Amino acid sequence: MNPSGAYIELDRVSLQHNAHKVREYAPHSKVIAVIKANAYGHGLLNVAPALQGRVDAFAVARLDEALQLRESGINEKLLVLQGCAQADELAQFEKNKIDMVVHSAHQIEWLEQSKLKFTGNVWLKIDSGMHRLGMSPQDFLVLFSRLRKDKSLANFRFMTHFSSADNIEEITTEQQWQLFLTTIQEHKGYELSAANSAAIVAWPETHQDWVRAGLMLYGASPVMGKTAAALGLLPVMNFYARIIAIKSIAEGESVGYAGTWTAKKSSRLAVVSVGYGDGYPRHIRRGTCVLINGQRCTIVGRVSMDMLSVDITDNEQASVGDQVTLWGKGLPVDEIAEQANTIAYTLLCGITRRVKIKIL
Repeated sequence: MNPSGAYIELDRVSLQHNAHKVREYAPHSKVIAVIKANAYGHGLLNVAPALQGRVDAFAVARLDEALQLRESGINEKLLVLQGCAQADELAQFEKNKIDMVVHSAHQIEWLEQSKLKFTGNVWLKIDSGMHRLGMSPQDFLVLFSRLRKDKSLANFRFMTHFSSADNIEEITTEQQWQLFLTTIQEHKGYELSAANSAAIVAWPETHQDWVRAGLMLYGASPVMGKTAAALGLLPVMNFYARIIAIKSIAEGESVGYAGTWTAKKSSRLAVVSVGYGDGYPRHIRRGTCVLINGQRCTIVGRVSMDMLSVDITDNEQASVGDQVTLWGKGLPVDEIAEQANTIAYTLLCGITRRVKIKIL
């Protein structure tokens, strides 16, 4: 039975293709697949099994995500990017063999006070200019000196995160990279990680030992001015709905809440079973398109909670039950994000629970 509302088809082949593309961009680095935020809306337990054996580690934001992966049988290396959120979590990190990011003095105090011998990797995060999580270069020198004296810790790695790697015209990334290198110059022999998706594509000098692939895995472009297709990436999430009604309206009649669109001629409209209650953006620009039978058709009027209307006057074959592509193959999520004055991350992560997911 076909879904009556919005639904998603996840293309595992495209996901695996994109993972291979990461290897092509960074052939000398190990790959961490970033699958935080429910794998950017694609489903944590949909994405991780499909990438097993194709990446070297997985990264999530919080411990509960990592534990969910372990409980589902994912045995690859796991890294929690926010690290330990409270001292009593340390035992779970050790028990489940999960690596942690350490980004602040209070986390170091918890490690020092703990009686556990932590056998996993401690990734020390240096704030090179993002000014979010991370130790300042000055604090790093002091805090790392303390950690090295702790005999319960043995395995250290260094990392940082770029704020503007998506903009290849910006000098910020080069400045951050140089500050990171300067900060760690007295500490040779430790593995490094700096490159996110944008840096994997645009800043090859930052690849180092480990790269962290996020957005590009899901087939959206991480670099301003470059389409995903131009980067060799394929969409993984194909977001669909169906036509549930067709209406004919006369010239001068208006459509939807507040009547924001008025027909300039007699028109044929399709009512589509998707709205902001499914995660489709409400505030899209006039002229945003969907695909029906491979043909672009324009959304008219306001997006409602459960429905939107599309002008199919020039699509004579469109009929009730037809599949409507909201984004995916043939209609990049980056394009819809631009029309909604947002970014692809927001749309991918914003899919709601009632949307059915099918894995291809």
